[in-house]
Amino acid sequence: MRHLTSALLVSTLVLSGCAGVRDSRINPFNWFGRSQVEPVASTEANPLIPRGGTGGLFAASRPADVLPDAPLAAQVGDLSVLRVQGGALIRATAVSDTVGAFNVSLQPVNNGVPVDGVLTYELRAFAPSAGSMPMPERARSHVAAVRVSDADLDGVRVIRVQAERNAATTTRR
Repeated sequence: MRHLTSALLVSTLVLSGCAGVRDSRINPFNWFGRSQVEPVASTEANPLIPRGGTGGLFAASRPADVLPDAPLAAQVGDLSVLRVQGGALIRATAVSDTVGAFNVSLQPVNNGVPVDGVLTYELRAFAPSAGSMPMPERARSHVAAVRVSDADLDGVRVIRVQAERNAATTTRR
């Protein structure tokens, strides 16, 4: 009975010490905070009109392997940064207005160079034409992720993902 009581007392002390590590900077799950979603001002640009001098529909100036840029996704539903070996995985959920969005991607702004400690990505997705039946948000959600190395994260304090109607940010602790 004495050994059981001693074992329970020691295990209780060890488990209570884990709570201090949970909130410390040693724990890799605490390196980035929780994300915050905020509205974005509307830009009235038509995504169907090509940017720059790409020529017309039959112009031969554009190489065949270049795909057009996808328009911004409707909303950012969730943003999380997961630590992986040698860097981080930035994972964002796009919520489209209709079902059937495809080719969801995170594209870096400023060639992936942080500006004033803010690393910015645009959440882009191709969406089918409007007019389909309304569906729950779960059916309209798609996930995109991008891996960032430790060297690219050097000096980054905030990670921001922009969509058409809102943006999500997460700060580094």
